[in-house]
Amino acid sequence: MALKIKKGAQSNMDMPSGRMNWADPARSRPLQYELDETDFRLMRALVTEGRASDVSLGETVHLSSTAVARRRKILEETGYITHYSANLNVRALGYGTLVVVSIELVSQAENVLRDFEHAVLQSPSMRFCAFITGDTDFLMIMNVQSLDDYDMIYRKELSVLPHVSRIRSSFVLREVANRQIAPAILQGRR
Repeated sequence: MALKIKKGAQSNMDMPSGRMNWADPARSRPLQYELDETDFRLMRALVTEGRASDVSLGETVHLSSTAVARRRKILEETGYITHYSANLNVRALGYGTLVVVSIELVSQAENVLRDFEHAVLQSPSMRFCAFITGDTDFLMIMNVQSLDDYDMIYRKELSVLPHVSRIRSSFVLREVANRQIAPAILQGRR
């Protein structure tokens, strides 16, 4: 398989170290690799089973294990695959209650946002946090053991966050879906 790089992009494949350099010096970010349907099949298989061997993946996507290994390496080096991880069963770990927390700040001044973001990163119970549009400033997701556990987290972690004017909490009654990635993203573009 030939590596297809978008028109106008240059790669430095003859580095002294023998490693390929995929960084675009003009933009200091990975070059765009032209994905084909086989790449999308490979990524769908990896999302389902990230620990699958190249032989097993080859059977799934109809390639040799050598071709799978080569494509996987290209997908990793070009930034389409950023890392591998394990999905843990938080219920089995005792954290079966999911809480969605909406946080409004006193203002959206740069220093207020920076102080809040720095402080929220220190919160050990925070699983996800994003600056969003709308009536609220930040959306946070956390797993807790119980209502009592959340009360303690609220008092020790949330109520001490800087510049907060309002905190609203919603408890998830039932998860309908919890995908790592939307299937439409990996459907391909052909």
